[in-house]
Amino acid sequence: MNHTLNSLVTEQPNPQTDHIDQLPSAEIMELINREDRRIGELIQPLIPVIAQAADLIVARFQSGGRLFYVGAGTSGRLGILDASECPPTYGTPPSMVQGIIAGGFRAVKDPVEGAEDSEQAGGTDLENHGLNANDVVVGIAASGRTPYVIGAMKYARQIGAVVIGLSNNSDTPMSSLSNVSIEAVMGPEVVMGSTRMKAGTAQKMILNMLTTTAMIRLGKVYRNFMVDLNPSNEKLVHRAKRMIQLATGAKENEIEQAFTEADGHVKTAIVMLMADVDAAEAARRLEQADGFVRHAITGSG
Repeated sequence: MNHTLNSLVTEQPNPQTDHIDQLPSAEIMELINREDRRIGELIQPLIPVIAQAADLIVARFQSGGRLFYVGAGTSGRLGILDASECPPTYGTPPSMVQGIIAGGFRAVKDPVEGAEDSEQAGGTDLENHGLNANDVVVGIAASGRTPYVIGAMKYARQIGAVVIGLSNNSDTPMSSLSNVSIEAVMGPEVVMGSTRMKAGTAQKMILNMLTTTAMIRLGKVYRNFMVDLNPSNEKLVHRAKRMIQLATGAKENEIEQAFTEADGHVKTAIVMLMADVDAAEAARRLEQADGFVRHAITGSG
């Protein structure tokens, strides 16, 4: 029964939930909730390291680089989820943040047995995506030792990309391959080894922090409005116009006119209304201000 997994925190039995199989539903959920409440508190001391990782991502984005999440199972799915949320939320091109999962996209829905055990496949998948030295790779694995993720991180280091590790154990093989290592140790799971629980929640929270911070730093948020969203459906069109209203205090007819003349571009419409300029001038100011609405309004870009 000796195996390296035996020593991992995520593979230990949780004494707080040893009797969970004897409880009614509400008490089971009380235990789950009690464990989940600790996640935010355990992440808080890691913020300086997470910020360091975000700063590296921002720097690569500013020089035209891309962000790749690489994982297997739950970790891979969470990477794909975070990546897929960026285009509609922040108007980014799909290539800017990408998620790669062991076994390919089929593994998002169905388990692909054994796919995570190949180091070579991790490197090959990044090579097939044209990874270059200007990109960032975030390897995600609760154990910190998944061969597929290790292979991807080794390949990324080999070609000079920035490498960030996100795991839920300490001093793992992923740590030694990382420019920045985020070790979000959440303790034993409610159900032993079920890392889709606390470990997965912590991973999702940290991925949110990375991309949200990066997008704010890139000027995709004005005040706390996601002004680069893509108004691609009725809900998002309504949200876009409401943000313009909240940001400018303009009347409904003025918002409708600015939204139309800006061709649905929220940033342009806000600058038009706040600086009292036409769409062409607002677009020019935004370009000069590298997309930062606040600077475009004052003309200080």
